[in-house]
Amino acid sequence: MRNRLLSAAQKLSNWLVPLAALAIVAAFLYIAPPGILSKADAIGYAVCHRLDARSFHANGYQLPLCARCSGMYLGAVLGFVFLSLTAHRSAGTPPKWVIAILILFGLAFAVDGGNSYLFLMKTTYGGRLDFIPNLYAPNQTLRLFTGSGVGLGMAVAIFVSLNQTFWKDWDNQPVLGKPRDFGLLVALTGLLNLLILPEWPLVLYPAALISAGGVLLLLTLVYGMLWTMLMRQENTYLTLGQAWLPILAGLTIALLQITLIDVFRFWLTRTWGGFPLG
Repeated sequence: MRNRLLSAAQKLSNWLVPLAALAIVAAFLYIAPPGILSKADAIGYAVCHRLDARSFHANGYQLPLCARCSGMYLGAVLGFVFLSLTAHRSAGTPPKWVIAILILFGLAFAVDGGNSYLFLMKTTYGGRLDFIPNLYAPNQTLRLFTGSGVGLGMAVAIFVSLNQTFWKDWDNQPVLGKPRDFGLLVALTGLLNLLILPEWPLVLYPAALISAGGVLLLLTLVYGMLWTMLMRQENTYLTLGQAWLPILAGLTIALLQITLIDVFRFWLTRTWGGFPLG
């Protein structure tokens, strides 16, 4: 009986998921401000505080995500693309030394984020927290680099999980098993950060779209994996074409989440800008 219900749900989803996708895409396009960059802003609005002073700007345009979140999602996109090209369907756990470095990246993110948040609270609420010293003066460079370090960790975790969940022919070869591969990935991430820091519009406009797309990509993949497990279809796909339904379902759920958060935040703050302070 349970198998019959599951089979019926799988068949029904072939029709319902595309319809739901069309509905939620239409809803998002309706509530988001007009223009491609504004649509990117609406995606960033669902996951980031978008404070002006902590964001990069191109010709007066504030990027969809703050410096830290921009680094995080750009690093995640770069990492995922790099792994897709170099590791294909490898899904083995990275070597311990790689995991240790990624953990250090995460700790740096936590320390810098905590120090930056303390500085924000102290400057916003006067002398209430002056008895707690800052470790150092926060800056955009550290926000960007610590964010991109965590983004690499996110890319590795999602890449390995996705391959183990989706593909029938996934390989147990360790991801980033060669020091050369990990070194190249870190170097490319550092180079990307150095290109962003001068705030050249030629770099920042594509970065704006890619970082917002990174939010949608990661949410889509995570929800796509959850959909696959819910439908009991793990390790059944050989190509992206065969995996269209969980990917579309993941995209639909991701856009639904973004749209609902956008609506609630706009209702709460009455602005598409950063969270009001004070």
